[in-house]
Amino acid sequence: MKVLLVPHHDGSALHVPEQRPALGDTVTVFVRLPHGYPVEAVYLRSVYDGEPRYTQAVVDRGDALEVWWRAELLVHNPDTRYRFLLDRGDVGHTWLHAGGLSDHDPTDATDFRVTTYGGPPAWVDDAVIYQIFPDRFARSGQVELPAPEWASPARWTDKVIDRGPEAGIQFYGGDLYGVAERLDYLVKLGVDVVYLTPFFPAASNHRYNATSFDQVDPHLGGDAALRALTEGAHRRGMRVIGDLTTNHSGDTHEWFRRAMADPSSPEASYYYLTGDGGYVAWFDVPSLPKFNWGSAELRERVLAVAARWLREPYGLDGWRIDVANMTGRQGAEDHYLAAGRALRQVIGEDDFLLAEHFHDYTADLPGDGWQGVMNYAGFAKPVWSWLTPYQRGPVIPGIPLPLRALSGERTAQTMRNFAAGVPWTATNANVTLLSSHDSPRIRTFLGTADRVAVAAGLLFTYPGTPMVFMGDEIGLEGANGEDSRTPMPWDDPTRFANSTYDVYRDLIALRRAHPALRTGGLRWLHATADTLLYLRESPEERLLIQASRAPHTPLALPAALARDLPRNLYGGAPATLSDDTLTLPGEGPGFQVWSL
Repeated sequence: MKVLLVPHHDGSALHVPEQRPALGDTVTVFVRLPHGYPVEAVYLRSVYDGEPRYTQAVVDRGDALEVWWRAELLVHNPDTRYRFLLDRGDVGHTWLHAGGLSDHDPTDATDFRVTTYGGPPAWVDDAVIYQIFPDRFARSGQVELPAPEWASPARWTDKVIDRGPEAGIQFYGGDLYGVAERLDYLVKLGVDVVYLTPFFPAASNHRYNATSFDQVDPHLGGDAALRALTEGAHRRGMRVIGDLTTNHSGDTHEWFRRAMADPSSPEASYYYLTGDGGYVAWFDVPSLPKFNWGSAELRERVLAVAARWLREPYGLDGWRIDVANMTGRQGAEDHYLAAGRALRQVIGEDDFLLAEHFHDYTADLPGDGWQGVMNYAGFAKPVWSWLTPYQRGPVIPGIPLPLRALSGERTAQTMRNFAAGVPWTATNANVTLLSSHDSPRIRTFLGTADRVAVAAGLLFTYPGTPMVFMGDEIGLEGANGEDSRTPMPWDDPTRFANSTYDVYRDLIALRRAHPALRTGGLRWLHATADTLLYLRESPEERLLIQASRAPHTPLALPAALARDLPRNLYGGAPATLSDDTLTLPGEGPGFQVWSL
């Protein structure tokens, strides 16, 4: 099957060398057109104070494959949008925008974008995040407290109860000292960022219904355990991110109890009290009363909490914001973007602000608030749907229907559509994931280790900051968000000596070894029902990546893509090179990376 190249631009440094411009700067942008592509002129269309303006591009250089055109872009607005107009003479004209090529006028929503807001800290480009559910990761033996009154104690090997009244109160007793004691395991795997789900006291095992933001839960080891963890992580060159609920507290929270006891108290303005003894709760869950971001005092209190735990002696390196997409939104009120901007102002320059978001985040990520989102919609869901072998798989978080299979074409288009809706800095910071504590496990979604290996290949080579949910690297399973919160089986060494662990470790090492996988652009080359093919390119290197869910017809590419026979970096399958064709193998399931 012949693969043809088309015009290309993305927001990476190869095409926009100035990645963090200031307002008023003029930056150079490049667009690439394959040799033989019929074009009479190329124009850069940008939006200046809401009005389009055009600048004619000029040929900058050529190589064996393409002609590079250059244009100058004035960064006149903090969020400057642009696209390219290709004048094709008698053929007509074509638009090149972040969503692809169009022979009709596209909306501005998929324009390329540069912003002056600055991106996340530089370390996020290189990060591999490991998500830990503290109650289920490791016991240290240093916390000698009886189980809390609300809890149903469990032995470490007990099966997780995933339904009914015990689901949220089953208590295994993992603690933060236990996490600190296992940091060397994470270093060996290749991880350098720990993301902890909430550590504040709460009347549940998940702790998203906090009773206070002033201390670390004593059952996790208290404040001293968090200090021990962050200090141990920092000594190893690692970072630690916390989890903050800015949308709600627990109904046992000290603020909420004062609000309910005294409607004239300052805390009464923190919530949506209905005047009849009732209140607004998140999704009508009584234990999760919703914060009112219209209260100036509530904003100050939440922002103070966020700032406090980032400072010494705790030294967190950022926050993941729980249900960030709902924060500040209630009926006619919408303080959402203001909340994101306010939180951005209180974090340090070297801290990361990550938003949870299950669905379309493109309008919620302008760049001046959240620095990235958990990329369920633009990565996890399409990957689950492409690689599942089931006609009716597990229920997908966010919709009441079972997982259904997608073709490769539809998968690639879904991923491209979401990437097109946000600045490149956000695409590269968005956290890609295959599982979380809120979803079924990737092994349960896909059923077999070979398909999990393909999914892991995508996780570590697609733009974004990859996140591993604890235990995915050893093939743990779980059919829903509760069932997936399985304790780590440290006493079973056979679980850590399997092919899936080797896949994760080797792919993390591959990502660390190649700048193009961390900061390079993305160029989709081809998608069929059973294979996805794309390039990751940086000024230093060009990598060709092929993911296959089943055997397929070998793909033939222009030989000019590679000066010599491509070197296989991962997967082991050889490509062949003739005078005019580079041919890729058709085996599957499989995942291959070649250096060009």
